[in-house]
Amino acid sequence: MKKKLLENPVEHIDIKAIDLRKLVTANKGMSFVARDTATAADIYNRMMKNKKCSIILVIAGSATAAGCLHIPIDLIESNMVDAIVATGATVVDMDFFEGLGFRHYQGSQFVDDEELRKAMIDRIYDTFISEKDLQECDKAILKIADSLPPRPHSSQQFIAAMGKYLIDNNCPGRSMVKAAYLKSIPIFVPAFSDCSAGFGLSKHQFERQQKGAPFLTLDSVKDFWDLTKIVVKANEDGGTTGLFMIGGGSPKNFAQDTIVNAEMLGYEVGMHKYAVQITVADSRDGACSSSTLKEANSWGKVRGEEQMVFAEATSVWPQIASYVYHKKEWLEREDKKYLKFLNEGGKLPLPTKA
Repeated sequence: MKKKLLENPVEHIDIKAIDLRKLVTANKGMSFVARDTATAADIYNRMMKNKKCSIILVIAGSATAAGCLHIPIDLIESNMVDAIVATGATVVDMDFFEGLGFRHYQGSQFVDDEELRKAMIDRIYDTFISEKDLQECDKAILKIADSLPPRPHSSQQFIAAMGKYLIDNNCPGRSMVKAAYLKSIPIFVPAFSDCSAGFGLSKHQFERQQKGAPFLTLDSVKDFWDLTKIVVKANEDGGTTGLFMIGGGSPKNFAQDTIVNAEMLGYEVGMHKYAVQITVADSRDGACSSSTLKEANSWGKVRGEEQMVFAEATSVWPQIASYVYHKKEWLEREDKKYLKFLNEGGKLPLPTKA
């Protein structure tokens, strides 16, 4: 039964092979989500054209498992993003998982979940994952944790070690984690234990504690400070920042709050000048996932060109990414190499405010 259920792997869309500029351009003459999508694509393209704009890609939800995994990889390799904030599931259960050589499979939401449990198959709506494969992913996280110095690490430091692990072990799958490591792009996960990584990290700490040995911990405050450093550096010499957000939740708030944090620390930075968010969350619920970008202006986070796109990400993310990729404005962008900046100490000038 398990073999039958896991026979059709999800095939990830290739935005480089499919030029959707004509579709997105046609959307401009329409209304509703179509026009919003076209506006969002133009804003993302303006981020590319602004050579002093640092672009933060924010990813929440399961679009990467559902066929969009290669989009962030292509954005990284094409210099269309400078830093990433994501959920642990996006980075570990979906991306690192496939980087190890495992796959997600096309399934169905109309199944007996008790039967899936017996077959050790996990379900994300209509997508299936082998639980045994996920356990191998957990073991890899444990190996990485055991190999690092037993001290506090930020999530971006640990994720960089994950990228190095994929390279050193010649793992066969394409991976955002691996691509970001090679391009010196930091990836932040503000709630890193809220995913499959939590199991490997818990076992690391448990086994070390049983032996009375020191162990690795994660420092989310360092993550917040490091991303804030990137925002401050991006604002040097009249620079600015832009957000391209898939979903919402803690990654969205984490990325937006860096502006407020920088000002609290005495640095004069502008709000995020550009912002696009794709979400299916209802704005009436008042949650972070669906709070509009206009609302973020009242908090001092976003002011400038912004667009909400209320749609399921797999339907519009490929359109926006393909449109901007084939516009080729990214060819003129310089690598920011913010991972190297952080690894070298992330030194900033003293705050200008008392």
